[in-house]
Amino acid sequence: MTNNILGEKSKGTDEGEPHVSNHALFLLVKYMKNREFINKIELNPIIAAVKNDEGLKTALGEDVEIIFVLYGDICSISRIVKEIKAAGKVAMVHVDLITGLNNSKEVCLDFIKNNTEADGIITTKSNLISHAKELGLSTVLRYFILDSLALQNIEKQARAQGVKPDVIEFLPGIVLQKMIRRINKVSRVPVIAGGLIADKEDVMNALEGGAIAISTTNEAVWGL
Repeated sequence: MTNNILGEKSKGTDEGEPHVSNHALFLLVKYMKNREFINKIELNPIIAAVKNDEGLKTALGEDVEIIFVLYGDICSISRIVKEIKAAGKVAMVHVDLITGLNNSKEVCLDFIKNNTEADGIITTKSNLISHAKELGLSTVLRYFILDSLALQNIEKQARAQGVKPDVIEFLPGIVLQKMIRRINKVSRVPVIAGGLIADKEDVMNALEGGAIAISTTNEAVWGL
């Protein structure tokens, strides 16, 4: 009996080689996928968020590697994602914004997994994160910080560590430098700053504040 690389007990093979259980292999693959996604973000910290076909067309021609899809319906989302993947980019679908999906239930994730080539999902609903990760989808949990109470609730959730997305995104990104630092003190989940990012100064402020990337629909920022 030996310990595999994830600390699980496993039986040796007939040849005496250690055997990695299916569960351990699943965890390893999931960990590697998580690291690959985060590394991609860190290397490409400006994320294009698109809300229509015109914005998508522009983003596909820009030097951005990750695209957040903030529009579509159950008839068009497969085509939208296919265009992103054909351009060699990462496609993250905001399931809350896809018309026709029951985005409060896990079935919406099954639809995205089975009917699109999406790399992952974005949502404001923490109850969807675990199932998305089970499906092998990368996850972004989006928060709106409207007041100090909202920030306190985020800190409370981070300390509880019940739900662990790959990345969390805070909106609006332009006012979050101090807030990002506060969250980074209680959570190891990387942070993206989104919303109201208008220029290079806003980008630098967010990154210097502790975010690993920014997301924006502002096309002028995509080429920075």
